[in-house]
Amino acid sequence: MDPSSHPRASLPHLLGTIEALINCESPSADAAAVARSADLVARIGTALLGRAPRRIDGIHLLWRLGDRPGRVLVLGHHDTVWPVGSLATHPYEVRDGVLRGAGCFDMKAGVAMAFHALAVLGEPGGITLLITGDEEIGSPGSRGVIEAEAAGCAAALVLEGAAGGGALKTARKGLGRYVVRALGRAAHAGLAPGHGVNTTVELAHQILRTDALADPARGTTVTPTLLTSGASANTVPADGEFAVDVRASDPAELARVDGALRGLQPVLGGARLEITGGPDRPPLPWSASAGLYDRACRTARRLGLAVPAAAAVGGGSDGNLTAAAGTPTLDGLGAVGGGAHGPDEHVLIDLLPERTALLTALTADLLADPCDGTNSGATIGVPRP
Repeated sequence: MDPSSHPRASLPHLLGTIEALINCESPSADAAAVARSADLVARIGTALLGRAPRRIDGIHLLWRLGDRPGRVLVLGHHDTVWPVGSLATHPYEVRDGVLRGAGCFDMKAGVAMAFHALAVLGEPGGITLLITGDEEIGSPGSRGVIEAEAAGCAAALVLEGAAGGGALKTARKGLGRYVVRALGRAAHAGLAPGHGVNTTVELAHQILRTDALADPARGTTVTPTLLTSGASANTVPADGEFAVDVRASDPAELARVDGALRGLQPVLGGARLEITGGPDRPPLPWSASAGLYDRACRTARRLGLAVPAAAAVGGGSDGNLTAAAGTPTLDGLGAVGGGAHGPDEHVLIDLLPERTALLTALTADLLADPCDGTNSGATIGVPRP
């Protein structure tokens, strides 16, 4: 079967798959919801690929297609950031060429595309399809599986949504996650506030110190996020904490910020600090994607499609892990749209067929010649993002 034509003819079927996935809510932290989603993903994949997956920890699904060792890893996730009940305000909807629904762009559409693209190839040798259920919380349970499956592969193709304008994601920042906790002493806020050690005030000092660790010139962001402190409005708080999100393209920058956060010292007398967390995902460098990006551009030209641009982005994905395992990695091969994690999350329907065709043809090309350019560190005639 022609891998470049079938996805165009099956758009209604593809949309039906996306709708089913969206309507099965799967917030990462809701174990029951993610398990229900894994059941659905397994049924859909079994129907389209002709074989059942191996289930890992109940929520991660692994298909091996063909009898030969896996040469191409196709990677996605079925969990989302949207809590159960979000469909009441963000239901599946198609209007004026735009598909909407909680988790549609990140990344229910990408999961559907993977199934339909690989189904076209029939019985290909050397493909591993891995759909995980905990990517949105940092892949704590699937990280080892991802790294093990990526090791030795010629390529990892990641079905996260495209960057702006349909660009492929050829570089990602590394990231770290931390919690800065302050411990003080409670006291009555009206009768004896001076007897307490106020963790809200201590955290305010530490938030400003943390924020100052960012280096915009190097593209390093250090962002204090979720903040809690105290137990009641009339009590000097004795316990509080804030989360910190760190993003950097340079591993040395991640190390610098890590050392600075761990070196924070209390400002208030009697206060104590506890710093937990650390670097979570290493950067995905351009060098890990350049050869595959070049192949994707050649494949797009062969199919008569617009050649996708290359983009470096701040968000992390499981592509960071496959690149760190030494596997050439191309990310952002999923749907074209935007608004991930927000009220405007959407997918452009007109581009779904050609993106699926590109994925199918690129996978087939890698199966035919897995060593053609996947490890090159530069791309002729293509600007570095």
